[in-house]
Amino acid sequence: MRIIFFAGKGGVGKTSIAAATGIKSAEMGQKTVIMSLDVAHSLSDIFDLNTRLLDQNRGRPIKVSKNLWIQELDIQEEIEQNWGTIYKYIANLLNTTGLDEILAEELAVLPGMEEVSLLLYINRFVQEKQFDVIILDCAPTGESLRFISIPTTLEWYIKKIFKMERTIAKYVRPVAKRIYNIPLPDDDYFAAIEYLFERLRGVDEILVNPQITTVRLVTNPEKIVLKETQRAFMYFCLYKMSIDAIIINRILPDDIQDAYFTDWRKSQRKYIKMAEQYFSPIPIFPVKLFKDEVLGYDRLGVLADQIYDGRNPLERFFKGEPYNLIKENGEYRLTMKLPFITKQDVELNKFSDELIIKVGGFKKHLLLPRQVAAAKKVKARLEGQHLSIYFKGDEHGQGKK
Repeated sequence: MRIIFFAGKGGVGKTSIAAATGIKSAEMGQKTVIMSLDVAHSLSDIFDLNTRLLDQNRGRPIKVSKNLWIQELDIQEEIEQNWGTIYKYIANLLNTTGLDEILAEELAVLPGMEEVSLLLYINRFVQEKQFDVIILDCAPTGESLRFISIPTTLEWYIKKIFKMERTIAKYVRPVAKRIYNIPLPDDDYFAAIEYLFERLRGVDEILVNPQITTVRLVTNPEKIVLKETQRAFMYFCLYKMSIDAIIINRILPDDIQDAYFTDWRKSQRKYIKMAEQYFSPIPIFPVKLFKDEVLGYDRLGVLADQIYDGRNPLERFFKGEPYNLIKENGEYRLTMKLPFITKQDVELNKFSDELIIKVGGFKKHLLLPRQVAAAKKVKARLEGQHLSIYFKGDEHGQGKK
């Protein structure tokens, strides 16, 4: 099984590159599905598919050639299949606040519902071995990061909040019904959440397993785009996802000698060199700007040839883990690769058996092994591109002051 994420800023060409990679994978005999994680799906447009075919197979995998399928989720269909009881409760709750029923139903489609549905598909495809390769065409960076953070967030909620919330609701519900007209969630609601989580169980391990899953960041040789690529690199590392390639798309070809593009060419060379410095030793794949739109199977195949230039697109182009935990001389050290940050960017908190690492607007809840969680002394140090966190305690895990 192989899973490849293509992520980056909106408009850099992720969909075309994901589609091209899927074509190469399928031509190698691998049963491949390309899934769109973007609400504004464009996979079918890239393949220039017939709209009638799309209407007949809305939300389901569509076969586009031998060994190749694409899938663009239909959120309404996914709500019915995966969110029924939960969605109905939220819509009912919003309706009791005075909102129009139709508006309440619209607002009940909460951020994250589509992402969870996609995670369910990924988990199912892996467990049932339905495909050999899953290619993920990600939404713009911020939404992609929300997607990969969902398994950690749900696990934290289930372990820390869910049981207490369910118990409180059970005892408060009979009293609340006599006093308030606002409905409290019933046991079917909590059972639906529990069932949803059970179906997601194990997907987090799939996403952070570098033998299966890697991320390829797509960027353009421009200052603002490159800055966002740096942030994406850092955040994917924070969530322990392995990045194995940087694809720099839309580089002006050497045969363009028009004076109008002189400054553009100079600027692009500058940012390509900067990217090589920023992301080393991650390999960089340069992709030239095409003369016209890349649409349809044949043109995507040409793009794939340029990207990979005879290499196996399913290969892991860089082998390295974002962080690891070791024990040395009675002290545990968690080392995490977080390039492009300063001390001021990072906030650490340890509560009981979890370490909360906050970088900018994103945070990671990291559950610690029992011996590590028992440490009383915790200190952190930024060492080059790595954040090292030291946990010190006695041999029995009780810690020393």
